[in-house]
Parts: sequence; structure tokens; C-alpha cells
Amino acid sequence: MNDDDLVLLDLHRAAFGGMSGPPRNFAKALSFQAGEHAGPLPALDESALRRRLHHAHPDDPLLFLWRDRLSRWDFADGDTPPNTAKRRNATYDALGLESTTRELLDRRSPFAPSTGAVVITDEDWQPWYTPTVARLRSHYWDGYRSCLVRKQWQPDAISALDRNTTKVVERLADPASEQPYQSKGLVVGYVQSGKTANFTGVAAKAIDAGYRLVIVLTGTIEALRAQTQRRLDMELVGVENIYYGQDPDSGTLPFRDYDYLDDRDRLGGRFLRHGALPSRLGGFDIVRLTRHQDDYQALRQGLSALEFEKADRFTPLYAPENLHRSSARLMVVKKNASVLKKLVKDLARIKTERGEIPALIIDDESDQASVNTSDPKKWAQDQVQRTAINGIISELLRMLPRAQYVGYTATPFANVFIDPADSEDIFPKDFVISLDRPDGYMGVADFHDIDSTIPSAERTVANSAGLAHVRSVRPVHDDDDSDLRTAIDMFVLTGAIKLFREDHGLGADHFRHHTMLVHESVRTHVHRDQAELINGIWRRAGYLGAGAHKRLRALYDEDVCPVSEAHAAGASIPDSFADIAPYIGIAAMRIEDSNGSPVVVVNGDKEIEQRAADFDRDKVWRILVGGAKLSRGFTIEGLTVSYYRRKTLTADTLMQMGRWFGFRKNYRDLVRLYIGRDEGGRNGDLYEAFEAICRDEEEFRDQLRLYAELVDGAPQVTLAQIPPLVTQRLPWLKPTARNKMFNAELVETRSPGRWVERSAYPSKPAELRHNVQRFEPVIRSLAAERTELAYPVEDRLLRFPAYIGRIAHAPMLSVLRELRWAEPAQFRPDLAYLENPEIVAKIDDWVVIAPQLQSPNLDPVTLHGFGPLDVVSRRRREGGLFDKVSFGPHRFAARRIVGTDTSIGDPVADGLAGPRRGCVLVYPTMEPEKSDLVMAFALVPPVTAVGRDRRLVAFRAKDSSRGAAAIVAAPAVV
Repeated sequence: MNDDDLVLLDLHRAAFGGMSGPPRNFAKALSFQAGEHAGPLPALDESALRRRLHHAHPDDPLLFLWRDRLSRWDFADGDTPPNTAKRRNATYDALGLESTTRELLDRRSPFAPSTGAVVITDEDWQPWYTPTVARLRSHYWDGYRSCLVRKQWQPDAISALDRNTTKVVERLADPASEQPYQSKGLVVGYVQSGKTANFTGVAAKAIDAGYRLVIVLTGTIEALRAQTQRRLDMELVGVENIYYGQDPDSGTLPFRDYDYLDDRDRLGGRFLRHGALPSRLGGFDIVRLTRHQDDYQALRQGLSALEFEKADRFTPLYAPENLHRSSARLMVVKKNASVLKKLVKDLARIKTERGEIPALIIDDESDQASVNTSDPKKWAQDQVQRTAINGIISELLRMLPRAQYVGYTATPFANVFIDPADSEDIFPKDFVISLDRPDGYMGVADFHDIDSTIPSAERTVANSAGLAHVRSVRPVHDDDDSDLRTAIDMFVLTGAIKLFREDHGLGADHFRHHTMLVHESVRTHVHRDQAELINGIWRRAGYLGAGAHKRLRALYDEDVCPVSEAHAAGASIPDSFADIAPYIGIAAMRIEDSNGSPVVVVNGDKEIEQRAADFDRDKVWRILVGGAKLSRGFTIEGLTVSYYRRKTLTADTLMQMGRWFGFRKNYRDLVRLYIGRDEGGRNGDLYEAFEAICRDEEEFRDQLRLYAELVDGAPQVTLAQIPPLVTQRLPWLKPTARNKMFNAELVETRSPGRWVERSAYPSKPAELRHNVQRFEPVIRSLAAERTELAYPVEDRLLRFPAYIGRIAHAPMLSVLRELRWAEPAQFRPDLAYLENPEIVAKIDDWVVIAPQLQSPNLDPVTLHGFGPLDVVSRRRREGGLFDKVSFGPHRFAARRIVGTDTSIGDPVADGLAGPRRGCVLVYPTMEPEKSDLVMAFALVPPVTAVGRDRRLVAFRAKDSSRGAAAIVAAPAVV
């Protein structure tokens, strides 16, 4: 940047600096700052600004400044909806910008349309963390924010984090309130999606606001605890607090007493710096009670480390005159009973009145270890018996009446089903917040073709996530290791491509880590056997010889090159294998250790302590073999190739094993998942199992989003009503405490214009035959002639054959009333909606569609004299549910008919559309190796079938005398 550019940047920063609240006229603000400038001035008119921004590099500081400020205003609360064109135009109006400047900024800094985090909160919540409070005390949040800027986070991502963390902090109790209150909440993110960034921001804002004791509970392994400690030290605590204001580069500090003295990130200036101890700058310090290599220990420096200083010893700690002059204490503790007992013991002995301490407990992976999993059947009468960690958390909450509890998880069902009647447990009684999927995140949709309309025969690596990133593992015998050998070849090949990309624009050490995960078992002896197998494959692979190059060339040409050409997203692509051949040997040598082994076995903390897989300190280019130690929050940096064959029966455990989910900047096209497709048993296809549980998670999030929409100023679902809402999706999940039941009962689910497909069909042959008979009026309504309906695929329309009919609402209701279900509660709320007299008056009839498959794999059937009808083949999941029986392409016609969607150019669907008409799709279904027909179907009610009160869900209390209670006593069995 030249001198004029630097002056211009300083003036713009100063002009924006005077706008701590809403935007104001920018030209006037800039003119004022220019008047204060002593030297020569560059051109300051808008046309000069447009020229400067038009040619700016994406990382240009002036462009970044504008993007940052616009993004903050895009996300801020205000009179216009955030992240909308209306909000952006209001900002432009306030700034007084010309139309051409607005058009340029819309191109160079578009707003990020987002619905934001979904919040379901207690109706009595009282806001206290106002924008004024946030602005007055923001030292640690500002420092954390500056770290994110240095890490090149995009401005809209920082603004989204700012907004989402505020949603959490504002639902905690006011730390300065005279009346103590314990708020308990849950934040639901995605696996490997940046939950740590969120709770770091929450901790920063909470400390700024007055919380003086922050306890971060991590998983059950030291590796994760140390990883979290370092992240918080680096981005929140800062150098001055870590070294108590001393100079870490003086050479006088002993290594045994201080962390990070030889840490490359600290030496490289990537740790946060405050400029001096915050207490010397008019603020307050953070005192660490745990270190990078040390979990919580009985305080070596004495109990004084937990004693909170008071400016006025005659007033309580939470009084403002004390609160904002006292240092905060931070500890990062793993969920280990012996460690946590030390903390409880020390807290019990301090002189500071514990009831005065505003505390925040952040529970990372809160569904692991924290939940009480003891068997209620073994409890003594009216006495709760707790598992070790759950008991200690409850004890901490008892000891600290002003403690707030916030759980973080990607698999929330266990937390949702905690007994809310247990006041000492961690049920999220005050709020549940579901975070948006962040930009750049590779999740289930990047590995599965969810509801793709593209016919299987037309799918390619360009239009299919599965074909691009997933490779099936189907060994032909027990000793067949061919898929593992290919996966290791892919690991070496992708490492070479990363080195190529570093030399072609990304710069040295851009890919500091490059890893492969091998996960087949939780048994440690299996890990050792796998390590020996991989070492043998590695020795025979000959990556420095011509034979390996021939093999890797074929893998590049057939796999890597086509995928990269479609998905590299701007990353450098070699012209041919010859361009990356020189990097093969370099990659192989970087992957193996001094003994020639590429493997690190991670099934105990000693591997981490020996720094064989220490992502914080070292460059890690290795194949990691392990089980549970490589899941549950522990981030495997640089993960590119995964080889996964571990079967598990629990959905949350399976979900947490998805380490391949996450952020893969500049190498997402290289990511490969080798996954078992036939591991034995009902859920032997692990790829399908992952897709199924991800659908459950997404539908739960969708339900929260749908019902969080305010009606008459209040959410449609309270915290106490979430558990029965979930049971409609997962009928095998029940309340945990004996003699208890959920007081809230879901009685009606209204779905105007939305797809409704329940899957708890019966399994008894007599009940299946009953349902087939009851569908007679629906089948007989079908016309004898086949018709074709359209659906969009990329830029064209394809068609599928179907029989079409029409049935009035009354006979359709009669059919639905008489159906039998394995779990009647699953469909009962939908039926109540369709039977509601107010809704009956808004539905005339239903279009019936019986899609005919272009390639059926079962013989067709004739039903009630009508046929042939194609049959769908589907398996049931664990618990008896089917996955979705329907097909994505069939939804377009249905949504057009009921009025949800506009025309896609299909005259048949357009002709069937009507304002008071629903659509039902019929799928005769058969399970493999069974002969009984399942009458599966899906419904889409008319989009106009909305009640006067606009509510989409209705509950009733089983015990009306305790309508607000979540759990009540079950009626006695007589």
C-alpha cells in the first residue's frame, strides 16, 4: 500500500470508529476526520472510493474494513429484518451513499441471507445484555474478534458469531443482579462445525459482562482438554495474562513453570496480545487455574488463587463496584471424577462467599458423561442416584447458586430427555439454541445425495456428492485389504497435490497438517494389528519407485482429476499427473517417521504426550489409527482421507464418529471417505446408517426452526414441550425416570403445504393386510391411463410415469382414521390436524399419485382390481422405522398441486393445481425377504389449510393442574 492508501484507510477507520451504534452519514464523518488530519489528503469523494474498491484484492484492508462494517450492520438488531436487502438499503440510506456506490458494494460485499440461530426460550426471560451493555464492556470480545480477523475469518462469519454468541449470553442471568438465578441452556451445533469458536465468544462476552469464574468442561480425554485449553489461551486469555505481565522472550522464565515458551504460534505472533496486563489498562485480568499440559490440580499456589478480591469488602462480589475490578478465573477441566472432585473440594474451602460468585459452566460435548445414565429402576424410593460426572456437575450447581450452565453438542437427544423435574440436573430449562450450518462446512449434504432429483444413471462426480467423495468398502474375504491399500494411495496422492498447491499460490506450510483416519474398532489390540497391517502395506507400496507412480497415475486420472475439475473451487489443479509426480516422494517422506512408519496409534493419552499427534506443536502428516479417542470433539486437523468400518448401534455414537465432517479450505475436492457397506447385521451399511441419523438430526433442527417462529409474540413450543416433540420422530426414546411421564402431549401438527411422511408402519402381517384393505378407496380413484409428471434436473425437465386420481376429503379422512401403526402417536397429531373442523372446511379433495418406477426391482402387484402397480423395496431401521420411502423427484408435482411452489413448466401438474386441494402419494412397499405389502404413503396438505391463529403445533397438559410442568407423576397402574 502507498502513503495515500494508508491515509485513506486510517481516515475510513476513524470515520467508522465514530459510529459505535447505527450508521450515520459517511461523507460528513469522513470530512470531520479529514479536518483533523495534519498532512496531505488523498481524494475522498465517492468516485475515488469506487475506483479503489473496484480494483481491490479480496484481502485488501480497505475492502475488508467496508465488508466488516456492513456485515455488522447487516446482523445487528433493528427496525428492519437482519440480513435482508431491506436492511442493507436502510444502511446505505443512513450512510448517504450514491446508487453506483451501492451497486459496487453489493457486488464486492454482498449481504449473507441467513435465518440465523434458532432460539426456543423460556417465556419469562428478561433481557439484560443490551447493545449498550455489550458496547460498554467488550475488552475480551474485541480481543477475540481481532484474532478471528487475523485468522482471515470472513466479516459475515464474524458478525454471525457475534450475533449467535449474544443470543446465548443474553439468556444467562444478569451477573450483577441481587437475586441469584441459575439459567440452564443447550447450544446445538454440527459435528466439527466450530462450536469451540462459539463458546469462546460466549466466554469472552460473559467475562466482559461480569462472570468471574468460568469452568469449561471438555470430553473425557486429556488430548481434547489440552486442545481446548490452548485455543482459549491463544484467542481469549492472551500473552500478558498467561505470563502475568512478564516478557516470555526474556529467556528468564523456566520452561517447567510456563506454557508455550517454544510454541511456534506464540513465537510467530499468533497469540492474542492486549498491549499490557488488562488491569493496567483499566480492565481486569484472567487468571488461569489450569494449563496446557496440566488439568486442574489441588491448587499449588494455595486457595488464594480462588479467592476473589473486592474493592469494597462490605458489599457483595456481584455488586458492580466489585465485579468489574476483580480478576476472572478460568479453568479447562476434563470430565474425570477424580479431577472434578479436587475442584469441588477447593471450592468448599474458599473464604469468598460462594453465593456471591457469578459463574459460568460451559459443558463441551454435553451429551457425553454429563448426562445421568444410572438405571432409575435401581433407585431407592424418591432418591435420585447419579453417575459420577453428573453428580459432580449437580454438586457444582448447588455450591454456586449464581452458576449458569450451557451445554454444547451436535447430538442433542440425550440432553433433551433429561428429567426436567430434577432441578439439580442439566435439563435445558431456559433455552435451546440451534446454530446455522456455517459457510464452508462439509457436512452430510457433501457426502450424501439427499433427495437428489438426478437419476442414478445420470449421476457423475460433478453432480453427485456421493460419487465425488465416497468410496465403498466391500472386502470379498477377511484378508482382503485392497480398499485400504487404495485409501493409503489416495492419502499419499492428495498429500502430493497439497504440496503442489503450496508451490502454486498458497505458500509454504499452508497445509501444516495432512492426516488419514483409520477407524474399525474401539479395541486397542485391534488398533495394534491395524498398525502392523498398514506398516506392511506402506513398506510394500514403494512410493519412491516407478511401480507406485504407475498406480498413482491411474488413481489420479480415474478419481482425483475428474473430481477436482468439478469441485476445486479455485484451488490449483495440475495439468497432468506429471506435474505432481515430483511431489510424491516428498509427501511420502513427510508422512513416515524416522523409523519408516506412517502410523500413529491413538488409543491412550501417551501418544499425545509423546507428541506423535500433537497438532498444536508439530506438523502432523500421519495415518491415525484409533477408536473413541479420535471422536467426541477432538479435532483431527488436515483430515483428508477416512477409512471407516466401525459398527455401532447408537445413533449419537455413530454421528460423533463422523470426523470427516468439518472445514476443508482449499482441499475439499481431495476429501475421500472409504466406508463399509456390508459390515453385517441390520445396520451393516454404514453409509446408509449415517444418512439416516443425519436426516433425524436435520428434521429435529427443522422442527425447532419451524416452531420457534413467534405467534402473538411468543414461541409455539416451550422448553418443556420439546421432549414429546422429539418422541414423534424417535418413538423408542422415552422419559428416563420411573413413574414419570412427559406432561406435555403433542396433539396436533399442522403442515400446510409441507411434506408429511411418517414411517412407523406396523410389522404384523394382519395389520399390514388391514392397511392394504383400507386403502381401497384411494387405489380405486386412480385412472387407468398412465400420465407423466415432470421434475427439474439441473437446466432441464425429466418425467416419471404415474397413475393419477382424485378423492374427496371425507373418504380420504376415513381411510386415514382406520390405519394401524406400530407407534400410533407418530401419525395421531397429523390426523388431528386433518380432522380439525376449521381445516376440514378448507380442503375439498386430494390428488392421488401412484408413481411408477422406471427401474423397479420387484414384481408389480394388483390391488383391488387395479394394476400393475410398481413396488418399492425398503428396509426397516433399528427400532422398526423405515427411512423415507418416497423419492425426491416426486415432490415437485405435489408441491405445485397444493400451491407451495410455482410452475416449473409441467402442464399436467399445473392443470391439477387448486387452492383447496391436497396431494397424497402412494408407494406399495415390500421389505427384502418378506412377502407382506406395506401401504406406505406421503401427504402434502393444501398450502391454504391454515388455522386462524396461524399456529403450527398444539400441545395439551396431561396433568392440567400442572400445565407448565415438563415431567409429572404417571398415573398408578391398577
